[in-house]
Amino acid sequence: MRPPAFWDAPGRPWQVKALAPLGLAYDALTRLRFSIARPYRSTLPVICVGNLVVGGAGKTPTALALGEILRAQGLIPAFLSRGYGGAEAGPLTLDPERHDAKAVGDEPLLLARVAPTIVSRDRPAGARLAEQSGADIIVMDDGLQNPSLVKTVSFAVVDAQTGIGNGRVIPAGPLRAELDFQFRLVDALILVGGGRAGDAVAARAGQRAIPVFRAIMSGHNVGGLAGRCVVAFAGIARPEKFFASLEALGANVVARRGFADHHPFLEREAMELLAIAARENALLVSTEKDLARLKGRTGALGRLAEATRPLLVSLIFDDPEELVDFLRQKGALAKKA
Repeated sequence: MRPPAFWDAPGRPWQVKALAPLGLAYDALTRLRFSIARPYRSTLPVICVGNLVVGGAGKTPTALALGEILRAQGLIPAFLSRGYGGAEAGPLTLDPERHDAKAVGDEPLLLARVAPTIVSRDRPAGARLAEQSGADIIVMDDGLQNPSLVKTVSFAVVDAQTGIGNGRVIPAGPLRAELDFQFRLVDALILVGGGRAGDAVAARAGQRAIPVFRAIMSGHNVGGLAGRCVVAFAGIARPEKFFASLEALGANVVARRGFADHHPFLEREAMELLAIAARENALLVSTEKDLARLKGRTGALGRLAEATRPLLVSLIFDDPEELVDFLRQKGALAKKA
């Protein structure tokens, strides 16, 4: 789905008033799941990278950055993902040569570039497979609101530009549960970028003595985009952020196409994008996540994948050593005996 405009609107639009009772019910259901859960405790430390809201806040780039940090500490991480959008229930260890986005989802394909990645809708079953894999530590991409697995450390990633929107619970707003309840699940926030919305969330976390680590998204392959005519397309939670990033790099975005998060591209959409790029003599640019869904496709979708340049981004912590100290204090950096 695409986030509705009223999720970020000030005041209380009629949609918020109408959907507020459903938000209360959703929050109650989340609390009930935690009250009756009997979570599995893995023999490995578990770092959970989640977020407070529906949609993208930068979880996967954060998980990738943490994986690199853990490897630098001499640990062997394994990623654990639900595999949203994929047909495989798991548990399975992702094989990039055999699995595509239709099977395992797009985000696990990105994670597997850094460390072994396990896809499992049943998180405890995935953790057990990780225990047998030779890994020292599990990094969960998402799962903050899943009570089935005990977490050693839980991070909530917050996009500083959007924060928590109108502060209401879905469907009245983007929150996955009331903020005060979610703060009980969180050991620290990771605030990505800058903005008043994120600062407001950080201030509320500070009132509960929840540490806040700051980070930014940085582009890798930005050379040659300045002044270049670009046709940009993205099927992510907030495509407009991607378009704004390209413009900030100096690209002349002559056409933009935004799709819903995890959008399965169609042949006619690929043909349209290719035709626009040819007509405008422009470079096609998208995200790594979108290109992961186009991997291995044929026809117009295959031609679109070949013609498209990904904007490579990574998350960089302001003070990675401070983060390592925090993980050490939480007991997350102990190697498997």
